[in-house]
Order: sequence, then C-alpha cells, then structure tokens
Amino acid sequence: MRIGVVAVQGSVEEHIQALHRTGWKELDVHTILHPERAREMDGLILPGGESTAIARLLKGTGLFQTLKDLGQDGKVIMGTCAGCVLLASRLRPEKDEEKTSLLRLMDMTVSRNAFGRQSQSFETEMEIEDVGAFHGVFIRAPAIIDMGEGCRAMAMIGKEVVMAEQQNLLALSFHPELTDDPSIHRYFLEKVQATL
Repeated sequence: MRIGVVAVQGSVEEHIQALHRTGWKELDVHTILHPERAREMDGLILPGGESTAIARLLKGTGLFQTLKDLGQDGKVIMGTCAGCVLLASRLRPEKDEEKTSLLRLMDMTVSRNAFGRQSQSFETEMEIEDVGAFHGVFIRAPAIIDMGEGCRAMAMIGKEVVMAEQQNLLALSFHPELTDDPSIHRYFLEKVQATL
C-alpha cells in the first residue's frame, strides 16, 4: 500500500511515524510535493499548519487541483487540523473564505481556531466512533459546526464535532500524529485498503 503525506507544511515526519506504528505490513510511505507523485498513491494525508499558507503552497506546486480531483475521484484523503479546514466546503465567519482557498470536498462548515488561540491549546480524552477511546491533542483547533447529510460525525467535544467522515474523506480537528496511539491512522489505512 502506497501512502503519501503532503509535505508543504505541518508535522509530516510525525504522520509518517504514526503510519509505521500501525504495524501495517507492506506499507510504503512517501512525502508528496508534486502532483504526479500524489496520483501514484493509494491514500493521502494532508497535515496541519496554517490553512491560508498551505492553500497557497499547494497552488504553487500544482497539488491543490490534484488533491481536489483525487478526492472527487474517490481517493482516500485524511486532513488533520488545517487539513480539516481545507477539506471543508464552507468557513465561518464567511469573510475567512476570502483569505483561504478551500478544496470543497466535504459537505461541512468549519470554524477556524474555534477553540481559541495557540495559548488555549489543550488535550482531552474522547470517544471516536469505529475507533474507540482516544487522547486528542488540539492546537489552535478548528471545529466542524455544520454538516450535510452525506457527512457523519465520528467524535465530539461538547457540542462541537471534531472528526467527520464523508465516503472516502476523513477530517479531524486535532493531531492524531502527536500521540503514541496509531488507531486513527490504522482506521485510515483500513479505508484505503477497502478501495484497492
């Protein structure tokens, strides 16, 4: 199985390590900086960072349109934190859409920095549907505040959705790669396996 971690920004190496911690056999992990490499992968991870900067960098490399096309074609893509923002169709407040280009792959509305600024980052225990108990690391985290019928909530903190799934797509407000628990990455790999 070939997995690509988009390497324009964010905790790329941590995602690679988390994938290897799953113990998945015959796993081939690549860092992705070019559209042609992305097309060769069976699944892709879009890490966190700063969503406006990531969108600009993706456009500069040609990866933005490639990710959009691959997502629409059924390629499994997992976006974490800023990656979650970019997968969304809508942002609140709406003025944020003027600054950040969205892939608009998932029928959901996201509020950037919904849990506050960097100094208000936190960790918490939560329950994830089809995964189980998980220790979430939230850093300037967004929240999914509205979803269409095709999107399902997998995890919540209070009233805020922090993990959602829509067919081949996974969006997480938090950073699963910053824990020692590989269960979310394993769930992602199982989704990829089901498409092969």
